[in-house]
Amino acid sequence: MSLTCDYFVAPPSPYVYMGQARFVELARRYDVQIQLRPMDIGRIFAGSGGLPLAKRAPQRQAYRLVELARWSRYLGVPLNLEPKYFPVAGDPAARLIVAAQLAHGTDKALALTAAISTALWAEERNIADEATLQAIADSLSLDGASLLAASKTAGVQAAYDANTDDAERAGVFGAPWFVFDGQPYWGQDRLDFLERAFADAQGARR
Repeated sequence: MSLTCDYFVAPPSPYVYMGQARFVELARRYDVQIQLRPMDIGRIFAGSGGLPLAKRAPQRQAYRLVELARWSRYLGVPLNLEPKYFPVAGDPAARLIVAAQLAHGTDKALALTAAISTALWAEERNIADEATLQAIADSLSLDGASLLAASKTAGVQAAYDANTDDAERAGVFGAPWFVFDGQPYWGQDRLDFLERAFADAQGARR
């Protein structure tokens, strides 16, 4: 029986950007199948008491920048603390990822997620802009125009809504969020605990 881990993401999250490569490597090392779930983080915040960045208290906004800089240095991951196009609507990018997953599978969709995150946090690009999203998809040898068109269909919206419904039922209130063996893990700073869970599950399977 294969091991699976739900991976709830919001493309604008800096912690998705800093954590995804490590998560994907862990999943591959422990032979865990990733269930990629792009979700509507605005809806998640509204239902869980979370606030968009601009509405958070000044001290919370200030400490967020300290933590981002700290993690960027620690991980050796380049990151613009205050990118030109942030805050930014995440729905267009999330729906593009859903479209890629439906058309090309999870691995391609994960690569697209990483490229979109990098575009925002390291390349000063607007991930709510259709031309930018198309160019990012094209850079991965995906048909950006076709994916962009698909991302606006009712089927993709239904899948996106279903992911968000599942996130709400799972008690998700931030991103990235992982659910493995019935247990939740919030944030890229919980990957050590998730790895321990992967290792325990792999050992029990042998």
